[in-house]
Amino acid sequence: MKSLLRSAVILVLPVVLIVGALIYARFVETPDIFSKVSSTEPVLTTKAYEIPTKPLNPIDCNGYNLSKKCPTNNPEISFSNQDRSSNSTCPDYFRWIHEDLRPWAHTGITQEMVEKAKATANFKLVILKGKVYLETYEKAFQTRDTFTLWGILQLLRRYPGMLPDLELMFDCVDWPVVLIDQNNVVAPPPLFRYCGNDLTLDIVFPDWSFWGWAEVNVKPWEILLGELKEGNKRISWDKREPYAYWKGNPTVAETRQNLMTCNVSDKQDWNARLYSQDWGRESQEGYKKSDLARQCTHRYKVYIEGSAWSVSEKYILACDSPTLLVKPHYYDFFTRGLIPVHHYWPINEDDKCKSIKFAVDWGNSHTEKAQNIGKAASDFIQQELKMDYVYDYMFHLLNSYAKLFRYQPSISDKAVELCVESMVCNAQGLENKFMIESLVKSPSNTNPCTMPPPYDPPSLEAQIRRKQNAIQRIESREKSYWEKQNAKP
Repeated sequence: MKSLLRSAVILVLPVVLIVGALIYARFVETPDIFSKVSSTEPVLTTKAYEIPTKPLNPIDCNGYNLSKKCPTNNPEISFSNQDRSSNSTCPDYFRWIHEDLRPWAHTGITQEMVEKAKATANFKLVILKGKVYLETYEKAFQTRDTFTLWGILQLLRRYPGMLPDLELMFDCVDWPVVLIDQNNVVAPPPLFRYCGNDLTLDIVFPDWSFWGWAEVNVKPWEILLGELKEGNKRISWDKREPYAYWKGNPTVAETRQNLMTCNVSDKQDWNARLYSQDWGRESQEGYKKSDLARQCTHRYKVYIEGSAWSVSEKYILACDSPTLLVKPHYYDFFTRGLIPVHHYWPINEDDKCKSIKFAVDWGNSHTEKAQNIGKAASDFIQQELKMDYVYDYMFHLLNSYAKLFRYQPSISDKAVELCVESMVCNAQGLENKFMIESLVKSPSNTNPCTMPPPYDPPSLEAQIRRKQNAIQRIESREKSYWEKQNAKP
């Protein structure tokens, strides 16, 4: 039944929408989310806390397996009268939190809205007095839900007691489904997932792979990020293969199958070296050919979406090689902070082969500029997407979300308490290994970064226009390049 609901929702997506008008309606015509909600009922607000600094109690699986009860070992929380300042300002992409929650700025969030999001949700999560409760509706694909929940538990260990009471519905399927109502007649259900697009209002949340992707042996982000940094040093950019590299599963989407036609052959060389990833064989052979830290061997890397957005984007951007980014239709929580031609080179989705060849030819003729693009992207990933900021993004998103509540969250009879012990003590193999490796050992000794203010309408409109203009300039250069090539005798 739930699969039918998902299909029904997806099938009603409009074929043609004026995206510019939607962006204007969504981002420009609504006020700041943190202005007063238009209601006589007060919105619940968060309290300010002093962060505990003592280490958390060690995990006791023997005790948990005997009692089957989550321990009550949370550090004591002390209240302060004023908000404590932070040592740093959050990266600019945090400003999209304001935009993602803007649909509920006037109405607040009611229990009816949250329950409406149940239609496609995999689970409902409740945080009540610092404890976590889970109600599962449908198991997610692989361990997406498992590591998403694990990540939230780590957030509470990092900032214990600092998250207010809240409840949320989470859908672990790729495709966003909460359509924009252009008439603003129906209040949208607040539904969390890993990606969104310009036609929907799903609330974007960091994906499961930041804590590990056990099925394909992708390590927790904090470990992998260091390995990617070291991997960049193995081969200097000028010594790398002067082609565009991509490796992945082409069967998940027609656009990827089309990309494979750009591969080198005895008839044509589009400057692309493309490889199909066989995850079944990789699993049997110990993932020897899928080590992400050893894939910075070409001067250029291709990113292309799958059935929707792909978790591979952060791994590709982390390589010092410029990312040739095939026009995306989806975004995750950080990618809206990327700037065309500064962080990546845009690729025409309707003529991929020619677009890739032009990009590689341009880069090989403008090596310093090409290297600067690759370096800007890898610096962004290393500095602005480090695990500290992933947790801070989650913290600010959930706090801002909870401020909009117009009711007191509660626990249903079907909910079970969730804790680190209930997850890690029952996990096996890589699942257990990645949990141990990504475990938050003690509370943070600093406050979360300070949230940047929301965009004002002119600055948001200007940013969108700047990105569009940058892409159009590349398209114009590319068109001119091929006109000259075709004019040659």
